[in-house]
Amino acid sequence: QVQLVESGGGLVQAGGSLRLSCAASGSIFSINAMGWYRQAPGKQRELVAVITSGGSTNYADSVKGRFTISRDNAKNTVSLQMNSLKPEDTAVYYCNANLAAVIDGVYRYLELWGQGTLVTVSE
Repeated sequence: QVQLVESGGGLVQAGGSLRLSCAASGSIFSINAMGWYRQAPGKQRELVAVITSGGSTNYADSVKGRFTISRDNAKNTVSLQMNSLKPEDTAVYYCNANLAAVIDGVYRYLELWGQGTLVTVSE
């Protein structure tokens, strides 16, 4: 079994900070990239930030300068530090990973999604 588990969501006041974490578990061979997406009610899921195995990052324009994505390759985890939060950041945040795993003795290339963690930013 290979899965992603997110944590760190919650309720915070505008201007505050939260740190989200995502851990990949299972017979993982390598992780090519991990990222965070979010989906607000009635909205399409959108990319927030992504980081490659080499450390390259990309951010949505709406979060540049406020959010920072990082990863720990040894622990197969990715984190999203969210500062200066705005009510517009309220959404369910989903971890995403593009990885290679060994399943039933076979090498497979997978894209996985976490179950989501809710972030609510009040006025």
